[in-house]
Amino acid sequence: MAVKITKAEKKVNYDKKLCKLLDTYQQILIVGADNVGSNQLQMIRKGLRGDSVVLMGKNTMMKRSIRIHAEKTGNNAILALVECLVGNVGLIFTKGDLKEVSDEVSKYKVGAPARVGLIAPIDVVVPPGNTGLDPSQTSFFQVLNIPTKINRGTVEIITPVEIIKKGEKVGSSESALLSKLLIKPFSYGLIVQSVYDNGSVFSPEVLELTDDDLVARFAAGLTNVVGLSMILDYPTLAAIPHMFINAYKNVLSFAIATEYSYPQAEKVKEYLKDPSKFAASAAPVAAAPAASAKAAPAKVEKEEPEEDEDDFVGGLFD
Repeated sequence: MAVKITKAEKKVNYDKKLCKLLDTYQQILIVGADNVGSNQLQMIRKGLRGDSVVLMGKNTMMKRSIRIHAEKTGNNAILALVECLVGNVGLIFTKGDLKEVSDEVSKYKVGAPARVGLIAPIDVVVPPGNTGLDPSQTSFFQVLNIPTKINRGTVEIITPVEIIKKGEKVGSSESALLSKLLIKPFSYGLIVQSVYDNGSVFSPEVLELTDDDLVARFAAGLTNVVGLSMILDYPTLAAIPHMFINAYKNVLSFAIATEYSYPQAEKVKEYLKDPSKFAASAAPVAAAPAASAKAAPAKVEKEEPEEDEDDFVGGLFD
């Protein structure tokens, strides 16, 4: 006959399991488990089997075990998990890629009917079309102000109607109607609320970032650094090239406005005195596209050469 385990022994065993997982894994997904059944949870465990472990439990027990384990081991980084244990949540310990594990968890969602009293997680819209219900059922539609007509002995919805808004409680009429239409508007599963990685806790949206997103954000930050450096006249590695160019432009402007001169400024002064020299120097550049246009029978739109100010100034050093 099997020996029945007491509640105290269960708590001790749970504490040992949680502490062992905290020592073994450095990456943890904190997931919300509202309206997730035991069968659904078992399917998720099977899907993650191999490099991930799902652990559910009471928040008070998990918080207590984490605090005591942090005191014993001196690993205070895990205390960041305590603030995340709010509501009906669980922990997924993993050694795999966090994005892949998160995507795998999101696959296991089960459709659920709109039960009376539930808070709607999304807007619920009844689509137009034939409902298959007999005309005696029109009272449900009239209560919810849904326009209908009788078509071939059945009730037909004319236009799509939003009967439940996100955040509202499901009423008895809405629940009965959706049940008659065999519509399961809600889907439930484990939802990643926070991500723990080596002592850092961050939002799951970070997992959706791509390399292009990181490059774009870095470029935006670099632009801000350059702009601030230029305003404050504080040299930084990113702003120094722009500062040199602006300084050279000031020196060049001073040389043009006065009799002071230097070799590179002489070229600019010659162009300003006789603009035809500038047109002559640009002619060979325009000749190359013209020659290629003659060689190719296809129509090619002729583009006028453009002279960029920075390229022109930079060419003076050659």
